[in-house]
Amino acid sequence: MKSIITGMAVAGLMVAGNAIAADMPPLAKKMNCTACHAIDKKIVGPAWMDVSKKYKGDAGAAERLQVKVSKGGSGNWGTMPMPANDAAGTKQAEIKELVAFVLGLAK
Repeated sequence: MKSIITGMAVAGLMVAGNAIAADMPPLAKKMNCTACHAIDKKIVGPAWMDVSKKYKGDAGAAERLQVKVSKGGSGNWGTMPMPANDAAGTKQAEIKELVAFVLGLAK
């Protein structure tokens, strides 16, 4: 019985570890997202895992988040505004890739 409980505890820890095992993609570092965000904890901005959970199942989330990252804004996660990251529209493919990564965290 003790080995079953131990096995279940180990399995639970492995699953929990895999939930946050993803590393920040190089693109997030290149675009300086890591100055304000981490995958599993709030820094200045919300943890990306929290963002992913909030928008899980929301069909229009990717498009709205891409605009939010591009133009910046505030109000969804507190009073600290997120600066615009692509006002000229030159990084849209990169922003789209990062938003897809973030939304994919809460599978």
